[in-house]
Amino acid sequence: MTPAMDIINVFFNLVPITLLQGVIYGFVALGIMIPFRMLSFPDLTAEGSFPLGGSVAAAAIAAGMHSITATLLALAAGFLAGCATALIHLKLRLNTLLCGIIVLTMLFSVNIRIMGKPNQPIFAQDNLFDILLGEYARVLPLQIGLVAVLLAATTGLLLLFFKTEFGTAMRAVGANPLMARAQGISIWRHTILGIGLAGGLCAVGGALLAQNQSFADVNMGFGVLLNGLAAVIVGETLVGRDSLARQLLAPAVGAIAYYQAISLALALGLEPSDLKFLTGAFVLIMLAIPRLKGQRQAASTPA
Repeated sequence: MTPAMDIINVFFNLVPITLLQGVIYGFVALGIMIPFRMLSFPDLTAEGSFPLGGSVAAAAIAAGMHSITATLLALAAGFLAGCATALIHLKLRLNTLLCGIIVLTMLFSVNIRIMGKPNQPIFAQDNLFDILLGEYARVLPLQIGLVAVLLAATTGLLLLFFKTEFGTAMRAVGANPLMARAQGISIWRHTILGIGLAGGLCAVGGALLAQNQSFADVNMGFGVLLNGLAAVIVGETLVGRDSLARQLLAPAVGAIAYYQAISLALALGLEPSDLKFLTGAFVLIMLAIPRLKGQRQAASTPA
């Protein structure tokens, strides 16, 4: 067998696994996009709310709670984490990135307290996939379909929400807070609820991953922010963001495409340890291109 065929075989063997990762991390990409794009609130809380969701779900399921209830509890925990970041920023006037760092650092200890240890296995308990798929819970295509349906439903609900008066006001706060305040919109309420919503979405991603792999770990959020940001950038490149629907669709599409790119990179022989460097370089390049284009246009414009 030729080297090219070996690469193709490895790639197609990895595709189902990374496709499942893509749809799960689609929730995280949505949770990262909302603060960065819609609220103009650079936030790092995702690296804390993602493992928080996994920790809460795993601890609740291990304690005998129904997996659906445990997932909703993880959603609520992530929402509170996001609200805490926004409240610290608004109350103390601290930089948003610093607020996120403070909260995610504190959540590391919180997650260990929740689980009682650094990781929590739930191999013996029924999880969301067992409940909804029954005897087919370990069939990978059905797992992908289930999470994809949940992600599509979530995206649809967010589209409806951001078209409401409250959702439109939230987007107005991100677009122009001074104008929004002049229109009588509460900056505090919409910022806190918006960042809380983002934290909840990241926590749901963590809860789904923990149930899929049957354990949660306090370090499962390492690098998730950069991966999610890369997914958002890829998605915006593929589908654009010139409308609300495209803006909400981009994270899901980007997460799926990004993890297929990971499959290709691994198939080509790259070490898993190289992927963080490549992701960081990719995000850096994609963020630098618009700035470099702007500088070139400014330099070529006659004075």
